[in-house]
Amino acid sequence: MQPQFLHAVQQLIPAERYFDDPLSTLAFGTDASFYRLTPKLVLRVESEQEVIALLKLAGQYQVPLTFRAAGTSLSGQAVTDSVLLVLGENWQQYQIFELGERIRLAPGVIGAQANQWLAPYGRKIGPDPASINSCKIGGIVANNASGMCCGTAQNSFNTLHGMRLVLADGTVLDTEDAASVAAFRQSHAPLLAELSTLAQQTCDNPELLAKIRHKYRLKNTMGFSLNALTEFSDPIDILSHLMVGSEGCLGFISSVTYQTVPEHPHKASALYVFPDIASCCQAVTLLKDTPVAAVELLDRRSLRSVQHKAGLPAWVATLSEGAAALLIESRAATVPQLERQIATIQQQLAAFELEQKVEFTREPAVCEQLWAIRKGTFPAVGAVRETGTTVIIEDVTFPLPRLAEGVLALQRLFDRFGYHEAIIFGHALEGNLHFVFTQSFNSATEIQRYADFMREVAQLVAVEFGGALKAEHGTGRNMAPFVELEWGTEAYQLMWRIKQLLDPQHILNPEVVLSRDSQLHLKHLKALPAADPLVDKCIECGFCEPVCPSRKLTLTPRQRIVAQREISLLQQSGEDSARLAALQQAYQYAGTDTCAACGLCSTACPVGINTGDLTRQLRGRANQRFQGLANFAASKFSVISSLGRTALNIGQLGARMLGPAMPLWHQAMPTAARAFQLPDQPDLDSGLIPVLYFGSCSGRVMGPQQHSQDLRSLAEVSANLLQKAGYQLFQPPKLAQQCCGMPFQSKGQFAAAKQLQQQLHQWLMQHSEQGRIAVFCDSSPCSLTLREALDPRLQLFDSIDFIYDKVLPKLKLNKQAAPLALHISCSAQQLEQGRKLTELAAACTEQLVIPEGISCCGFAGDKGFFLPELNASALSDLARQVSKCSRGVSSSRTCEIGLSRHSGVEYQHLLYLLDAQSD
Repeated sequence: MQPQFLHAVQQLIPAERYFDDPLSTLAFGTDASFYRLTPKLVLRVESEQEVIALLKLAGQYQVPLTFRAAGTSLSGQAVTDSVLLVLGENWQQYQIFELGERIRLAPGVIGAQANQWLAPYGRKIGPDPASINSCKIGGIVANNASGMCCGTAQNSFNTLHGMRLVLADGTVLDTEDAASVAAFRQSHAPLLAELSTLAQQTCDNPELLAKIRHKYRLKNTMGFSLNALTEFSDPIDILSHLMVGSEGCLGFISSVTYQTVPEHPHKASALYVFPDIASCCQAVTLLKDTPVAAVELLDRRSLRSVQHKAGLPAWVATLSEGAAALLIESRAATVPQLERQIATIQQQLAAFELEQKVEFTREPAVCEQLWAIRKGTFPAVGAVRETGTTVIIEDVTFPLPRLAEGVLALQRLFDRFGYHEAIIFGHALEGNLHFVFTQSFNSATEIQRYADFMREVAQLVAVEFGGALKAEHGTGRNMAPFVELEWGTEAYQLMWRIKQLLDPQHILNPEVVLSRDSQLHLKHLKALPAADPLVDKCIECGFCEPVCPSRKLTLTPRQRIVAQREISLLQQSGEDSARLAALQQAYQYAGTDTCAACGLCSTACPVGINTGDLTRQLRGRANQRFQGLANFAASKFSVISSLGRTALNIGQLGARMLGPAMPLWHQAMPTAARAFQLPDQPDLDSGLIPVLYFGSCSGRVMGPQQHSQDLRSLAEVSANLLQKAGYQLFQPPKLAQQCCGMPFQSKGQFAAAKQLQQQLHQWLMQHSEQGRIAVFCDSSPCSLTLREALDPRLQLFDSIDFIYDKVLPKLKLNKQAAPLALHISCSAQQLEQGRKLTELAAACTEQLVIPEGISCCGFAGDKGFFLPELNASALSDLARQVSKCSRGVSSSRTCEIGLSRHSGVEYQHLLYLLDAQSD
């Protein structure tokens, strides 16, 4: 790469967003596909002006660029060995028009977030990909992603209202701005004339026109969107619709305006199991014209992959070998309308013989259970794959009348090529089938098996059935060699003319969508070597990334696993010791030190991986020499707690005396917790129900901040609140020595943590009378740590659960008028307390604010004290969102320190608010 180009880029992009080191280029260069290319340079771009300048530089120096949004793409369209432009955090803008009828979105907005903004209007965006909680609008549009309910009518192409785009020469076109359109018509008249000519030639070619219309009656993302040439006459419209599904090969999408679709509030689901695939697919044909929102097909192998999951009907395991199921959902604006729709659907299916069925239900728990079958299939294959293999998910479309033939033909191919674990499921109404199988790329024989299989699949789907090789996952590198096979030479050459017209220098994502290399799909295959059993099942999908608190600062869980795999590969090979040393050195801070180990990644991961577990293991290996010291500290925990209170007293005194001369001390730092004596045993004559109080060490050591509106200890507040509902908290002797073990566990000192947990277990069993008396834990992190560590006879309640289930019904709460901020901590999310926390807080205020885009606060126990940049990064957008709030609440004392510091609003445990607002 030319030095002049690099020098120019360095003048444009700040050093903190310029990455050329081995760890960053490896980590940022990974997407969800089974291809691996390491970029020479990664740039985090934050503005359209930067993109324009980089496009001009790339054109000047002939440097290929690839755009990346969330990197959840599956076909290799977001990897490169040149320059990768990654969307930064400044692409979150949105505007809602006409009561939600339209929404304008920047490309960095996550799809699910857009739907949250639209929810009050009863609307949503049309596309609904399975990755909607992670993927971003830029990727959704660039891949023309769809999903279970979207079909073809509601994809980005058909719900596009307007677009702002940047062409390869740096020119901006905003199709919703009359001045921009007029200027573009003048400056790019030859380009628009050529697009009009291509459209006219296409429409004048009956054979080509018929092929395009046939292909887009199907769900199809293979090649460029040629239907832009047949459905529009204005070249501005043609251009904007060519951008949809172009995978970054024709330009950059700065924003998009969607025509939104209704999100009906009432829905019902059913599961119908047919004895064979033929009758199942015949039912799909009949359902096409009924009021269904989604019809998902599952073959017997996919049902078998999840049949042992907890909560699923026992009969799933007993289904016949040829069985196939339809998961059906209907949605409506009103309950009566929904009931009429259900009756229509049932009437259409009444004549079919069934093996089993779950009738239509509106019960949320049952519906969730049914959809868990569908959503669990892909992860189920990933979870059981052999280490070193990858999970491949392909998606094809068959013409609906031939769907059964297509399923059976695919199953025969699986058997022929030895993919006995392969499963088929998909969006049946569109003839869109996903098939999932595991593949090793560790030998020439395995690569050849894959090559032969994919050649047969391409011939079967594209030629024999006239279907589409990519229904919704994009062409990428994966299917670029087969575009001509599917479309024919005439349409294929038309796509190359479009590419040449819009990217004459071929600098935009080369080798994606279109390639002259017939073996491209067999090159740069991703190796997935064993790194650690805790994370070896990772499929690098990226679903974990939006919830990670270090995502803006260093690495995400996916990137940590990618780095550990590369380190493992280098260690095993014994090659490139310099690269290995560089990766290990960089990983210490970026991977280990700045991981909050909060575990939120496991809640978003399809196979439940907690990358925090890996981080704790790595810390434990690195800190083995401190094991004796940790065990000693655990045995003297009451002394450690006492020293903590002393340190806080000294710190507060120093802050008052030295002021700004103590830069590490800030207004949100806690005072030492005030002593408050609870009864040491139940008072049987009080008439109150006894509850054992297990106060966390953080609450016992740390009191409110210096100028808090309520300086009471958490123990005093808890006792006062519970007494209002008829409960008496008591605190047995030797509480000061008790700890859940989390401070040691987070540092990888597992023996010390176990020591404290065993001690706590004995103490709780003794004083709860072997579990007869309920235990009240005042900190969500402690409750999470102990969830599976203690005797199940113990009735251990987290404070939020206890208050919601047992105290709230007995309280009269008054609502404050001032806005209130709520932070649902990572531990509370894993305890599934989000709904309870929200309802408890909402009962105390007229206006509840739950900041968007903030998951874990990044304080991470004590990291907020010693690694404050993690906390600052995770909460970088907090102050803006809670600026009008009078106070904030959460359920973890350490989290509240960071939240208070970075918001300018005091956060306290929710119990303080409940006590203040209750009579």
